[in-house]
Amino acid sequence: MASKKAKSAKNKPAPEDFRSDALAQALEKQDIAAVALALRHGTTVVPLVKPGARDNPLDSGEVWTYRDPKSGDLALLLFSDAKNKPANLPPGVGIYTADWLRKFLVAHPITTVFLDIAGPHPMQASPDELLKALDA
Repeated sequence: MASKKAKSAKNKPAPEDFRSDALAQALEKQDIAAVALALRHGTTVVPLVKPGARDNPLDSGEVWTYRDPKSGDLALLLFSDAKNKPANLPPGVGIYTADWLRKFLVAHPITTVFLDIAGPHPMQASPDELLKALDA
């Protein structure tokens, strides 16, 4: 019985796994080319309304987005590190690849993307800019 617990704890990602060093460094330099490269070849942390089912690798969870109540604009928030996610967002996070980001931006009417919105080095980009960067 104890070995089962140890085994499942071993498969659970550690908090330090929910980060992208390349994206954090690019944001620190405010280098849009480096941000594009980090997103294209790495991962990004995304807040989740509902995490995916642990036993179902096809369930990636439900991504949290922000809808402006006045304009109806939809924003996607991406983070270089789970520690940079503001506490007032849902507690769950997922770590996603460039392929996921590309598909998500194409499938949803996102009007802007914020990277590390609460700092330490925030940036903002349009979905079109990010898609061009991902496809370069």
